[in-house]
Amino acid sequence: MSLMDITKIFSMLQSHEDVEDNGEKKELNQAVSNNDHIILHELLSQEQYKAFINSRSGWGVPVSPLRLAATLGHLRCLEVLLAHGAEVDSLDVKAQTPLFTAVSAGHLDCVKVLLKAGANPCGSIHNSCSPVLTAAREGDVNILRELLHYGAETNVKSRLPGWASNNTGTTGPLYLAAVYGHLECFRLLLLYGADPNYNTTDINILARTKQPKTVLEMCLKHGCHTSFIKLLIDFGADVYLPNILVDKTFPNHEALEMLMKERAHPKSLMSQSRMVIRKILKQVNRIHLIDQLEIPLMMITYLKHQT
Repeated sequence: MSLMDITKIFSMLQSHEDVEDNGEKKELNQAVSNNDHIILHELLSQEQYKAFINSRSGWGVPVSPLRLAATLGHLRCLEVLLAHGAEVDSLDVKAQTPLFTAVSAGHLDCVKVLLKAGANPCGSIHNSCSPVLTAAREGDVNILRELLHYGAETNVKSRLPGWASNNTGTTGPLYLAAVYGHLECFRLLLLYGADPNYNTTDINILARTKQPKTVLEMCLKHGCHTSFIKLLIDFGADVYLPNILVDKTFPNHEALEMLMKERAHPKSLMSQSRMVIRKILKQVNRIHLIDQLEIPLMMITYLKHQT
């Protein structure tokens, strides 16, 4: 992270208000805290209060009314704030967006409303985490599905500066879903085009990561259920990568046997065709439109790994 990036973050987080606060901020946040959307609407209908709709206040981490509503899961207040023009991707002092906090708190309804209002499904580039990473770690498949539906990147990475990227593994959502045992999230990420090898297609990230570990190797190392291994193989993980060594100390011997069998028997032509079609659809950002392909339903089902 450069000095310019840090300066930009601080500039974004500084208050630029010219209007004197006579308690309006506190009243707005109090209405949100009380989940009183009627009072909130009445306040925001007055210019003296609306001037502070995006202002941050409160003890500890000062937050905007929208951020507070998203954190508490107060849906009606959230809708009122958005209707009155609240900035949907406003940042708090941690560079977290309201969407990020709604995802972290598990408020699906709030997540849906914020995404529909135009919230960035990837969160802020100035935050080291993201909504997708959080949903994958928590195993919230419904929230994850909403984020991916609105275009969140399946290969998103924690946004660390180059000098800090010396870990031996990676921290993509696929890794987190596997390590925490969230099979449905794992499958959903693959369906939306997550790279089954390193969970990234960015060669710069791999180049500055010392001894990057594949998702397959991490699953074997952590003793993930065989279902994770099968999904990776079905979605085209390279079982011949040089750093995937056959180590008998891996706890899941069944998964190890599956890997050895896959190495000995190449994929069928039908399976390879499915991987190529899905890869092309991902490249043109159409992986979510498989259902609209003018092909027999049986083939659509096969492309979606539903057979």
